[in-house]
Amino acid sequence: MTEHSAALPPQLRQRVAEFLADHDPKTTERLQFLRARYDAGLAWLHFPTGHGGMGLPRDFQPEVDRLFADAGAPDNNSKVNNIGLGMAAPTILEFGNDDQKARFLRPLWTGEEIWCQLFSEPGAGSDLAALATRAVRDGEDWVVNGQKVWTSSAHNARFAILLARTAPSAPKHAGLTYFLCDMAESGVEVRPLRQITGEAEFNEVFLSDVRIPDSYRLGAEGAGWRIANATLNNERIVIGAEVARREAGMVGIVAQAWRENPELRTDELHSRLMKLWVDAEVARHIGRRLRQKLVSGQPGPEGAAMKLIFAELNQKLSGLEVELRGELGLRYSHWTAVRPDHVDMLGRDAGYRYLRAKGNSIEGGTSEILRNILAERVLGLPPESRPDKDIPWKDLEK
Repeated sequence: MTEHSAALPPQLRQRVAEFLADHDPKTTERLQFLRARYDAGLAWLHFPTGHGGMGLPRDFQPEVDRLFADAGAPDNNSKVNNIGLGMAAPTILEFGNDDQKARFLRPLWTGEEIWCQLFSEPGAGSDLAALATRAVRDGEDWVVNGQKVWTSSAHNARFAILLARTAPSAPKHAGLTYFLCDMAESGVEVRPLRQITGEAEFNEVFLSDVRIPDSYRLGAEGAGWRIANATLNNERIVIGAEVARREAGMVGIVAQAWRENPELRTDELHSRLMKLWVDAEVARHIGRRLRQKLVSGQPGPEGAAMKLIFAELNQKLSGLEVELRGELGLRYSHWTAVRPDHVDMLGRDAGYRYLRAKGNSIEGGTSEILRNILAERVLGLPPESRPDKDIPWKDLEK
């Protein structure tokens, strides 16, 4: 049992065993197995009955997942669909109606439908509420026009969570509405964006007269900002609060580099390694505590703290690894011909990790914005001056 999972009640352990006896992973077709697991309430344990779960504490999930993995159960495309699983699903569960939950949650969990996030724009990154993508009501549909950017997995996605402006005469935070967008609709164009590592894991997306039925609107018209904030809180949890075992991840790779290169060791490098090892342990335990808090409620601003810590720690560790590996630290294997859209921080070389870590302080909310969130919502400091907050969006300087 992993150190961050709870001991399973005997009834739950028995339920898993009975399910596996009835659905042998070696003989049951992959999709059939995953759908049956969802229907049995063994997908998201903390989700309600009928939506992949049983309303149980979420800290049972790691042990249940381990039991399935040990039995050779198929994966549900979790690495490809992390936006769907970590961001779209909890948002749909919280704000969606019964029809939306029934339509989207099961194929999302089974990996039949991959999701992406259409939030950021060329003129609305850190200031997301300034976005200009318009959605205009036309009968039972909305017609959407605009451009989104930095959209991970858009080239693989069937659906997207989309934030668009529906009331340009309202202040910028008040005039937004949240939609579920079919990426197969006419008018959706996805173009890859090449990053510093040479890969294209994210994209820019152009929306030209894309029709979205009103039944795909999530929540009330004009409530988009509140719903988007719930999504962004979940995103920070996904990026920054993964609970790993001791000396796993980047700190383990750097510790290994120290062991393998004794001729490059100095007192100064040793001091930096020890400090970062301690920081990684602190972050690991904070992550465990945050996961425990999630059992009883929704993520709060603590997610911003974890994401900020993750970004800074990853960048410092990847820089130290380059120094500890000497000339080999400058090596970068260009893998774009094999997996042009694939990120693998732990399976590549030091040069790749150093370059890719630079994006950690931008993706999922910039470190500057996260510091503002922590200052205002955790420390209670005076809010940053926002003179445009109450001005109609259409009157703002663009």
